Amino acid sequence: MNTTAAPSKNATALSPSVLTEVLDGSWAAARRRGREMAADPRAHLPAGGSLEELRAATTAGVGLVAESGLSRLPLPEAMGGRNSHGEYVAGFEELVAASPSLQIKAGVQFGLFAGAIQHLGNEEQHARWLDDAVSGRLLGCFAMTEIGHGSDVAELGTTATYEPDTGEFVVHTPFRAATKEYIGNAARDGRAAVVFAQLVTNGVNHGVHALVVPIRTEDGAPLPGVSFEDDGKKGGLLGVDNGRIAFDRVRVPRENLLTRYGAVAADGTYSSPIDSPGRRFFTMLGTLVQGRVSLDGAAVVGQKLALDIAVRYADQRRQFASASSLEETRLLDYQRHQRRLMPRLAEAYAHAIAHETLLQSFERVFSGAEDTDETRQVLETQAAGFKALSTWAALDTVQECREACGGAGFMAENRLVGLHADLDVYATFEGDNTVLLQLVGKRLLQDYAEEFRDIDFGGAARFIGAQAAEHTLHRTGLANVGRAIGDLVTAPVKEKRIRSGKVQEALLADRVETMVSGLAQALRPAAKMSPAAGAELFNRHQNELVEAAIAYVELLKWRSLNEAMHRLEDAGHAPAEAKALRRIRDLHGLTLLSRHMAWHLMYGRLPMARARLIEETVDRLCTKLAADAVELVAAFGYGPQQRRAPIAEDAERERQAEAREYYRRARARADWPVDEKELRRRAKKRG
Repeated sequence: MNTTAAPSKNATALSPSVLTEVLDGSWAAARRRGREMAADPRAHLPAGGSLEELRAATTAGVGLVAESGLSRLPLPEAMGGRNSHGEYVAGFEELVAASPSLQIKAGVQFGLFAGAIQHLGNEEQHARWLDDAVSGRLLGCFAMTEIGHGSDVAELGTTATYEPDTGEFVVHTPFRAATKEYIGNAARDGRAAVVFAQLVTNGVNHGVHALVVPIRTEDGAPLPGVSFEDDGKKGGLLGVDNGRIAFDRVRVPRENLLTRYGAVAADGTYSSPIDSPGRRFFTMLGTLVQGRVSLDGAAVVGQKLALDIAVRYADQRRQFASASSLEETRLLDYQRHQRRLMPRLAEAYAHAIAHETLLQSFERVFSGAEDTDETRQVLETQAAGFKALSTWAALDTVQECREACGGAGFMAENRLVGLHADLDVYATFEGDNTVLLQLVGKRLLQDYAEEFRDIDFGGAARFIGAQAAEHTLHRTGLANVGRAIGDLVTAPVKEKRIRSGKVQEALLADRVETMVSGLAQALRPAAKMSPAAGAELFNRHQNELVEAAIAYVELLKWRSLNEAMHRLEDAGHAPAEAKALRRIRDLHGLTLLSRHMAWHLMYGRLPMARARLIEETVDRLCTKLAADAVELVAAFGYGPQQRRAPIAEDAERERQAEAREYYRRARARADWPVDEKELRRRAKKRG
């Protein structure tokens, strides 16, 4: 089937491959490899399969991933890997095109279960379990989340109490709310689990640590003391066998404690390379940031797939009268349709390019090239914020694309409803998005007050307030960014000026600085309050904290897009593509300004005349980008086997051609009925 679209009206001669290179970034080969794997029919779920059939097919897909060698890329060279973490994640994210269930189940197996062993374990433990984990011979669970403490990992109820007499840990679920919940591989396939529990030895609780706990026999029978509940049919990700795990005084050897950040000697003596319990806890969890990094990229893949399907359909589908009596108007020519899809297309480019910067940070830290406390904090902040915004954007985009495809978009065969259902839980996977944005907000406030670094939210306000006037912003680099706004926006009002990158950046950055400094100033009275009163004051400003974090992440993503655009312009070999990327940059920037227009007007950052000009400019940019929309989505690199949506191929175009030919022939016949409206028009003309 020929899927090459006819050139759109006013289209630019774009080369999608040039933009693909920009979008795929440093690990383009890994992304192509991932897309090839996603095209393999063996990685696809059976249409209309039962829950058991969907789970079995997903498990088989995990085997394909292991066979491909992708799961070995992050391993040290001594274990047959390449110590290439960014390459692994880049290829792994593309599995969404095969099935989000496969991407998540493979992520549980290789990223979480095997990743926890690799990053929290010692060399002996690597030798015992890691090869089996990355090869898929030992299917495992990542048993962290509990019914009663989802995102609050520090307060997990599960205990692991060491007994010196036996040299064993006793892993126990003391109450119902401590049951491990939503655990991938738990309901069906897991044979072992990395279990996070409160480590107790010699009467002292040393906080949350991880142990490898066998949970089933080789033939799948539960081991003594381990009980399971199947979460059953969920709203999405039906191929992932999520379930609950509870432990009734399950004994495991002392050697099963993953000891990178905490070890227990035979006599029960505890030791750790990190003295501070709080810092130890956050350092340990920081090694598991890969999950958030990969979910950010996976959400972008889902966003791109939906846009690819919807844009191709809009390019072919025609409806309602046009200037031609033989041909109706193409959906993509309607202004409202352009406004529905083009800003989201620009946003997808921003998220994809920003994700590359996140992957670069991830690679530097996890390869050991630049692994410091500060680089880890920057990575954790980026991963938390990027994942939150990209997963929300993916859901918004998939839903808009579904509606933009009308009833055809609601058909399961066209994947959009399935994508939405599968991506829905991404907003709460690896941390609820709102909680993650509070982490980002905390880091922003920390730039005002170093005392905030090790303070929990309950006591934070008193310490932030004491240093609110410092206004250093040394890590975010936002200090005094708003000072030039007056100079930038007072020039004559015209489209060229409002499309200035300097104007966009200044407005976006000033919003962040104003919000963060205002929040810090509001918390100043807490410096003289009791901890309880300070916590209450902080709670009253929680929404402002989250909104400031959102503004900050929006700025970071816009900057990534802006930098990519300038790199392409400076290269000088792709002027048409650089021009398209500039339009994408401008549309994304102006869409963000429009989204927060009330704030910019309320704070006097934009005069009314310039504010009105933003919407007019957005309309023009949407029209220009719509002319190249098919080429812009072709740059995502997906073909029919990745999309697997009939409406995105040539079926609609062929129907339109058939209808057009029918009417052309029919109207040439003498017996073609005359339209009543035409008769009335003729009669009116005669009389």
